Amino acid sequence: MSESRCWGVIPAAGSGSRMAAGLPKQYLEVAGKPLIRHALEALLQLPDIAGVCVAVQAGDHRARALASEPRARLIHGGATRADSVLAALGALAEQAAPQDWVLVHDAARPCLSQDDLQGLVERVRSTATGALLALPVVDTLKRVDARGRVQATVPRADLWRAQTPQMFRLGELKLALERALAAGVEVTDEASAMEWAGHPVQVVAGNPRNIKVTVPADLALARLYLTEAATA
Repeated sequence: MSESRCWGVIPAAGSGSRMAAGLPKQYLEVAGKPLIRHALEALLQLPDIAGVCVAVQAGDHRARALASEPRARLIHGGATRADSVLAALGALAEQAAPQDWVLVHDAARPCLSQDDLQGLVERVRSTATGALLALPVVDTLKRVDARGRVQATVPRADLWRAQTPQMFRLGELKLALERALAAGVEVTDEASAMEWAGHPVQVVAGNPRNIKVTVPADLALARLYLTEAATA
């Protein structure tokens, strides 16, 4: 049997309201390109990537520029991240096999390095177990009430901060998302759906530079990291 292929998914139907930028944050430009272009190109640079499905809002005219990439396909996403990922998986299922691997990556995570991406893919392929990039929590954690008062200090041992990409079998992830959404389970990332469905999920140590642009200050940091990477 031939080796399972690898595909990419970028959910990009959100508005990124916390940026207060007047346009969806994935189209904010940093280091000469929109955030989503950086994310897409990072996946497309992976040697064995067969294609990337980008889930966007209906009527999103800015997304048309992404279609210039021959291995990129645009589809309409949904109201939530899980809806968009599920729509993309459905589109990929038309040409991909259930046992193929899928890398789901945030549109606003522009600083993914090829070393980290390749490390994730190699771990998943060698263990045949889905995984996500993540970082161990190093800060002291506080549980706070609605008034901003500390209620407790939370032990940080064994806690990790999830990043993307997150890599799973297409068929297993699609079924896990379908069942979780049908059951009313809150799905915050792909790993949470797979965990709920009972699949083993492993973490692969990521990179602090693989930031998700969420607030305006993140843009300057992303610009610094991308500029340094370009001149390295």
